[in-house]
Amino acid sequence: MTDWPAHPVLDRLRALLPEIIRRGEEIEQARQIPADLASSLIATKVFKLCVPKSLGGEEAHPLVLMQAIEEVAAADGSAGWTVAIGASSGSTAAYLEPEAAKLIHGAPDAVTGGIFAPRGKAVKEGDGYRVTGQWQWASGSSHCGWIKGGCVAWEDGKPRMIRDGVPEVLTAYFPREKIEFLDNWYTSGLCGTASCDIKVTDLFVPAAHTISLTRDKPRVGTPLYVFPMFGLLGMICAMTSLGIARGAIRDIVEIAGAKKPTLSNRALAERGMTQNDVARAEAIVRAARAFLVEAIGDAWAEAERGAITVERRAALRLASTHATNESARAVDLCYTLAGGSSVYRSNTLQRRFRDAHVITQHMMVAPPSYELAGRVVLGLPTDPSMI
Repeated sequence: MTDWPAHPVLDRLRALLPEIIRRGEEIEQARQIPADLASSLIATKVFKLCVPKSLGGEEAHPLVLMQAIEEVAAADGSAGWTVAIGASSGSTAAYLEPEAAKLIHGAPDAVTGGIFAPRGKAVKEGDGYRVTGQWQWASGSSHCGWIKGGCVAWEDGKPRMIRDGVPEVLTAYFPREKIEFLDNWYTSGLCGTASCDIKVTDLFVPAAHTISLTRDKPRVGTPLYVFPMFGLLGMICAMTSLGIARGAIRDIVEIAGAKKPTLSNRALAERGMTQNDVARAEAIVRAARAFLVEAIGDAWAEAERGAITVERRAALRLASTHATNESARAVDLCYTLAGGSSVYRSNTLQRRFRDAHVITQHMMVAPPSYELAGRVVLGLPTDPSMI
């Protein structure tokens, strides 16, 4: 049985949930978290959950992060995703040189975001890099002071290779005032996350503002930073999805108790099919969540001993991908049960349906994730840096 950790950030966050629920449609229409609500979220310190204590962060247990993301996502999917990205982005602070880490993450209201996909080019120049690139999915861009972008490192006119056929990928931090934000976030789901494209052109980035997640080691040696970065990214996808599914189940329970389908004298809740499908959705979510909690607990136990095995890394990715896809399946059951009511914008189930299916498209929980985990299960050689 999991001993769920308490945390003051959770207490502050829970007090904000009714307002997040109330403003769901406003978040959707604004295509970002409104500024005053973002300020309220920042004040809870939820975006500091993965920042090292040495920088004024919370350096919290992953199950605290899980509770925070799930509960906000159950209130509103876009808000949950924004919290997931902003909170988890603080973990890379542990890789930075102390002075750079303090500059970027040290302020009490500092929030960062980022995209690890190597869509930029970083050309070695003196004590830094000249960076040009454009990145998709800059979630939370409306309230981030710094945003990271993945870049292929170039030197002497060619990509710098770490081994045959594999170039070195750097993650570079850009200050907000040097970023061009492209207003192109028009999507089917997670509409309120401000996940627009960002662009930098010929920007000089000091080497101290770059990290290599395959080459560099965390400068903070506590368990949280032993967790693999790709594993953490997969986890937050799953946590958000589980929260959205939990919200969908709450929605259908409320709808089923009040709605009488056309040509019926019985409430929807009294129908056997409703009882069957609600029970299935509940079981799906609980089972997927239990696997994720188990994988996190096992990985944490190894992290406390200083290293996480490839098998535990693979289990984290597998549990995350499984939970994301199963959560969407549970949402589908709830959406279908609600009948015609679910298609109206006034019904939060239509938003949860769209949000859940957008997350299934994320590269960290896409079908190739199963292949990575399958290689480990089958005992095949697997690059641990990929999981």
